[in-house]
Amino acid sequence: MTTQSRKSPDAARRSEASRRAILTAAFELVGEVGYAKLSIEGIAARAGVGKQTIYRWWPSKGAVLFDAFLALTEGQDGREAALPDTGDLEADLKTVLRATADELNDPHYDEPMRALNTEILQDPALAAAYAEKLDGPMKELKKERLRSAQRAGELSDDLDLDLAVEMLWGPLRTRWLERGGPLTHAYADRIVETALNGLRHRA
Repeated sequence: MTTQSRKSPDAARRSEASRRAILTAAFELVGEVGYAKLSIEGIAARAGVGKQTIYRWWPSKGAVLFDAFLALTEGQDGREAALPDTGDLEADLKTVLRATADELNDPHYDEPMRALNTEILQDPALAAAYAEKLDGPMKELKKERLRSAQRAGELSDDLDLDLAVEMLWGPLRTRWLERGGPLTHAYADRIVETALNGLRHRA
């Protein structure tokens, strides 16, 4: 008689179902009660699991919330993520920044994203994980679209791509973080137009 040491398929499915329930609960609750009132106990109750289950997988509520955001970025169709590349850099960037503005305006995402930003400022380990798993890959997608524009001759070959990304996405993020004004499509378009006026080749 042998003993099966590996987790059975049913146990694995239950484990994944519990993980998904916890991430969904954390994301929903932070939007309802705010980050200050979010607790591991509350997440556990909403997810229908014991709080020790959460502590077995995550060290803090900030880590749970971060993984909830990672889950949102997982591709649903298996395709590799990329920014639109129609051959028209200005149009593509306006499409992306408009979509970003819409997401930042969405109450479903606003409070969880603000909570995550707050926690990142206070937790160096979480900040490092955010840079490695979420912010870094997103920046690389943005830089790859700019590289494509360089290959097409729309942007200078010696352009500092990291700085260009900050110039394009930074104003939108700053206005959102500081609640400095409305995040409209017109504002997103002005950011792109103003940035590209400085980034393009000069005659």
